[in-house]
Amino acid sequence: MILYELTGTEQNPVYQALEISNGNRQYDFLLSIVEMATAVGRPFLSEHVIKALNFQAITCLHTNAGEYRPCQVTVGTHTPPEHYRVDALMEDFVNYVNRHWSESDAVALAAFVLWRLNFIHPFINGNGRTARAACYFVLCLHLGQLLPGSTILPELIKRDRAEYVAALQAADLSLSTGQLDLAALHQFLEDRIQEQIQSAQPPQPPQQSVSPSP
Repeated sequence: MILYELTGTEQNPVYQALEISNGNRQYDFLLSIVEMATAVGRPFLSEHVIKALNFQAITCLHTNAGEYRPCQVTVGTHTPPEHYRVDALMEDFVNYVNRHWSESDAVALAAFVLWRLNFIHPFINGNGRTARAACYFVLCLHLGQLLPGSTILPELIKRDRAEYVAALQAADLSLSTGQLDLAALHQFLEDRIQEQIQSAQPPQPPQQSVSPSP
């Protein structure tokens, strides 16, 4: 059963209900694999993890869940690499992340993961959800723990979509200079990470003013 083929639109209430359910399952899976990888001391990214995150996001919604796309796609003004290049690009991408794991700070590596997955756009659907989850996976593993907070980074990124897209586009444009610049995306993530962490802290009681003695 592929709901998009049955409904013909992502706006169908049945489609949207399963999309929410899939999102919840992807979130639970994400937390589980962060805890597992931390517990066994294997902090690295793999294509298997990325594919599994995509499968959780779009299974029964679209074809080829958890598989690299079999066709060319266009995303707004961005035309991702040809589908026949995706396998090699994803292998190079994962190898790059793991080679630079120890020398990169957590936010910088997470920013690269978020941008690169969106740029390659390896799946037929759910690329944004997968990129945000993989970004958070790398961030938490690099820090060695799940970050505290009532609203996690992937949700905060999605909430501020306009600023997020602008940061991705700034990185894309920087490629024309021959030097990738992720500064805008790095700052965007730093701000949301701080927001997440602060949301876990209990609110401070208001300070009572003391009236001067007569």
